[in-house]
Amino acid sequence: MKAILLYGHGARNPEWAQPFHRIRAAIKARDPRALVEPGFLELMRPTFDEGVACLVEQGATAITVVPIFMAAGSHVKKDLPRLAADAMGRHDGLVIELAAPVGEVDSVLAAMADYAMGAQPEG
Repeated sequence: MKAILLYGHGARNPEWAQPFHRIRAAIKARDPRALVEPGFLELMRPTFDEGVACLVEQGATAITVVPIFMAAGSHVKKDLPRLAADAMGRHDGLVIELAAPVGEVDSVLAAMADYAMGAQPEG
């Protein structure tokens, strides 16, 4: 069974994770049976490993990790492949594939450009 892990850096402020929960909710609204969880590198829970374990417990055998990053820096290029390899080593038969960071996807960049062109000041 396929699953999605929304991978993020993490932050001390718990409100920082709200977009991840909103993305998860949007996916679940489109497909209530979808297996999708967040997983953070540091400072927040669930950790990457906890997110993977949660998906495996729900029956996931293949996980696509979607980095919610603007670009592929060291956390995506170095940390993420290591985390994925370690997780596959712990979960027999699990396949983890890595998607491009969302900030490098043309449709996401177009949506951000559309937003920027119509953005209104807060307040």
